[in-house]
Amino acid sequence: MKQIAGTAHVLSAPLSPTRAVALLRRVLTPIMWRVGRTAVLNVPGWRTGAGRHVSLIPMERDGICYLVSMHGATDWVRNLRAAGRCELRRRSGTDAFTATEVDGSERDRVIADYLAKSPKPFKTDFNRRPGAADHPVFRMAPIE
Repeated sequence: MKQIAGTAHVLSAPLSPTRAVALLRRVLTPIMWRVGRTAVLNVPGWRTGAGRHVSLIPMERDGICYLVSMHGATDWVRNLRAAGRCELRRRSGTDAFTATEVDGSERDRVIADYLAKSPKPFKTDFNRRPGAADHPVFRMAPIE
């Protein structure tokens, strides 16, 4: 792990999903899209500025949208940290957001809720790196 000077971010190599999670993603993502739980995150790349996208399941808590990284500081996390803004495309349409990384008790509560609603294979994947600091969480605020 490596601390970035002047920030609270700790860099550790992101984990690849387990086979079970990778299979579930391939099978469940189209189903989750149809029922409206999955969103596509579109964020500018931190080096090129070119749009990058990834499917995620946003977490709603107390009327606030959060994004949780189950696999550490992945590419989308680094891109979102650098850009501070993104778009989420859902079945209902595309919305622009600003993203603020949260830590401490807010992050811990969001992660606990996320795990309570996640299927068992996702919890197993999460437990490969159980420290909350290894799972970045972003609070999403709509851009008016």
